[in-house]
Amino acid sequence: MIAHGKDIKIFCGNSNRKLAEDISRQMGTRLGDMNVSHFSDGEVSVSLNETVRGSDVFLIQSTCAPVNDNLMELLVMIDACRRASAGRITAVIPYFGYARQDRKAKSHDPISAKLVANLLTSAGADRVLTMDLHAPQIQGFFDIPVDNLVGAPLFAAYYLKMFGEGNDEVMVVSPDVGSVARSRNFAHKMGMNLAIVDKRRERANQSEVMNIIGDVSGKKVILFDDMVDTAGSLCGAAKALTEIGGARDVYACASHAVLSGSAISRINDSPIKELVLLDTIPEIESKRSDKIKFLSVAAMFGEAIERVYAEIAMSALFD
Repeated sequence: MIAHGKDIKIFCGNSNRKLAEDISRQMGTRLGDMNVSHFSDGEVSVSLNETVRGSDVFLIQSTCAPVNDNLMELLVMIDACRRASAGRITAVIPYFGYARQDRKAKSHDPISAKLVANLLTSAGADRVLTMDLHAPQIQGFFDIPVDNLVGAPLFAAYYLKMFGEGNDEVMVVSPDVGSVARSRNFAHKMGMNLAIVDKRRERANQSEVMNIIGDVSGKKVILFDDMVDTAGSLCGAAKALTEIGGARDVYACASHAVLSGSAISRINDSPIKELVLLDTIPEIESKRSDKIKFLSVAAMFGEAIERVYAEIAMSALFD
């Protein structure tokens, strides 16, 4: 691996081409010429139509649904660039699939997040650039550098414009105990107090809200999470905040719009006034809702790519 390549070249797979185009536009460049398709039996086919020899290559690919297809596309893209003598290969993964399988929840469970880390490294990636890993310790699963960007500054800018800094009528709420550290940092950026929804999870993708830690009565609250999957936890927390806590209005934000199963109907039926998401996962026509608004991460990833290439510190992107 060299310090950096002679120039920047950006390619993408099929998972989130719009975001890749937006990132390239932000950087004043263009996407590289690479065909990523599938053979009739489903195997991934990658063709590089330009030289990458000695270049600093960035491969943009969220490993969202269909997760395994998108992951395999990324692995084959990495291998193609490695065999074409790319100077350095960075896997840009706005949404890192399998991140929730970061530990053995019960006996004989796999740790799939570690397996994915091994696959990316073995394929030939020299570093990884991602955003809001479900478990930050996944960075330690890699033997290569990992830059884990955070979406909190984007949400903070949005809500500070809406509510102002240090507004006593607004509180940040962590939807569960596991998200307290993330939510506390966000509340600090906003200059607001923090409340916590304490819940007990009975089975996968279902949760029972037990208690509200903090006084949200009559307040506008912002539920802050890293992803929305089936939306059961988020909508359950919103319901508890209004019915148990007496919150006046419920807003919500999360980095990754997984939105599987009945997520959209749950969100539409919930007390949530607005759900703000990032475009790390592409917006799908069938999963649209009047309550959902997307913010772009293109500028942040564009600057991060430029900083990786120039070997400049990432710390400014966390403020």
